[in-house]
Amino acid sequence: MLFGLLLTLYTINCVLLVLIILIQQSKGGMGLGAIGGGTQMLFGGSGGQDLFQKATWVMGAIFMVGGLALSIWRVQLAGTASLIRERSAIQMPAPQAPTSTPPAPAAQ
Repeated sequence: MLFGLLLTLYTINCVLLVLIILIQQSKGGMGLGAIGGGTQMLFGGSGGQDLFQKATWVMGAIFMVGGLALSIWRVQLAGTASLIRERSAIQMPAPQAPTSTPPAPAAQ
């Protein structure tokens, strides 16, 4: 349950990271930030770009650390699940083969 919640938050972070990267004003003029006019920005002339850059760095760090942490956690969860399956297989008696012997083939 907690893994699913963290995975959902990680996915939201990924989508927001993509959006904030596309909003930024690019140096080459190819980003979506240049569509609304080069001089008008959401938070003013230069302050908004610094805010977007800081947000990008923070969300990028969350992306990298979160991806690594979720992958390690998933491997541990899979290992625990296989350990539980092994223990339950050991505790449960194996199905027994029939004890009666098949009839011998007829001689000709």
